[in-house]
Amino acid sequence: MKAMPSITVRNVPDEVHRALRVLAAQHGRSAEAEIRDILANAVKPQGRKQLGTLLAEIGRRAKLSDEDFAIIEQVRDKTPAKPMTFE
Repeated sequence: MKAMPSITVRNVPDEVHRALRVLAAQHGRSAEAEIRDILANAVKPQGRKQLGTLLAEIGRRAKLSDEDFAIIEQVRDKTPAKPMTFE
């Protein structure tokens, strides 16, 4: 497992620390886990969609039904891909 970087934050006001602990308790996690979540959400690009979300949106726009997906699954090539060789 790769070692993760650490951050130390000094001089956190008492009221901020208390509020953080309350928020962490409300989410059922440690204060450290709450801080990681807050930091991750703060630096993520806003409005960026995940691939699965985009694919689901394309399916909705095309008005594909579960039956359509079942047909696609039946006719798709299920042969495993062969790795590339450079010989």
